[in-house]
Amino acid sequence: MATMRDIKRRKASIESTEQITKAMKLVATVKLQKSRVKAENSRLYFNMMYQTIQEMLKKSMGIEHKYLKAGDSKKKAIIVVTSNRGLAGGYNANIIRLVTGSGVSMEDARIFAVGRKGRDGLARKGYEIAADYSDMINEPLYSDAMQITRELLNLFGKNEIGEIYLAYTSFKNTVSQVPRFMKLLPVDMNAVEREAGSETGSSQDLLLMNYEPEEAEVLDAIIPKYLSSLIYGAFLEAVASENGARMTAMDSATNNAEEMIEKLSLQYNRARQGSITQELTEIIAGANAIEG
Repeated sequence: MATMRDIKRRKASIESTEQITKAMKLVATVKLQKSRVKAENSRLYFNMMYQTIQEMLKKSMGIEHKYLKAGDSKKKAIIVVTSNRGLAGGYNANIIRLVTGSGVSMEDARIFAVGRKGRDGLARKGYEIAADYSDMINEPLYSDAMQITRELLNLFGKNEIGEIYLAYTSFKNTVSQVPRFMKLLPVDMNAVEREAGSETGSSQDLLLMNYEPEEAEVLDAIIPKYLSSLIYGAFLEAVASENGARMTAMDSATNNAEEMIEKLSLQYNRARQGSITQELTEIIAGANAIEG
């Protein structure tokens, strides 16, 4: 049975931990408010960019372009967006699990890590870390997304990678974040065709997409912007998700600490009461022995 001293020490340790988790929750709450506004304000633009590209391709079936077909290489680039710090519940573990269960074999995957936790977790599992952009996730900029896009398109053009994927966490609300795994290149024409087939007969299908000057030049210009937009949007969603996950985790940790402190206080009071009772019993027994 734990002594009063042991209980007191453990209680003091948990109280110190509770103060830390409260402080971290407060910091995460402030960061969440800022990152959530950025993510929500930019979401409309990125969704519109995605829909615009889909509409262009849907009305332009039969186009032959390098960004619309897989490269010769079997290697697949996966941009993995996680955090540089832990204590965020299952935020990082969910992305690692998403990548390992994506169906992309470890031998074919080349990881382009944005976040040290994802980089380290996948490296331990044997994945190839082709590049590390972990510093970008601290303060994401659109120029960061452009840099990654240029490097990946360069590798795609050299046939060093045949497909490009993106793994990140989409921010739904404060307590709900959804891991997502999406294909960036080549553009999934099967999905576009299915969407077009679901709208057969509508007036939209009667419209033709005209390109000026040429199809290839237009797609060469707009698809890199499309990729940069999706990657930057994923950065903003991921930062908001990380702060939401950390706030929730620290709130849960604080509540658990409070429950443990209550239990330890009860144990301490019982142990103290038992010690006092024992001392009184010994005094009374001694007094009776003297009198006898």
